[in-house]
Amino acid sequence: MSKILLVEDNAANRRLIGDHLRRAGHEVREVTTADEALRLALAEPFDLVVMDVHLPGTDGLTATRRLRADARTRALPVLAVTAHAMRGDEARILAAGCDAYAAKPVAYKELMALVERLLA
Repeated sequence: MSKILLVEDNAANRRLIGDHLRRAGHEVREVTTADEALRLALAEPFDLVVMDVHLPGTDGLTATRRLRADARTRALPVLAVTAHAMRGDEARILAAGCDAYAAKPVAYKELMALVERLLA
């Protein structure tokens, strides 16, 4: 079982993604802001972060850059999820340090394939 940090401000999306991850056997910690995620990621070991890009306050890409800048979390895989799937978004998201990208609404099979790839 892997420990996953889910960062999502939308309650319905958080519940849906969290339920998918739990059904696959993962332990999931849920937070609604990037600042909460940063505090937790620096305090506890996680195997993966599923990070919404658009969050209130600090956005998911800024949080990812901060994770990459800290030696304790530099290698922590980050899967970005976003409702914005415009041309160039994927390249911008990956350039910010995310390891993979999924556009919302995320299909169950796509989500789980990305999660398993990043945990491998």
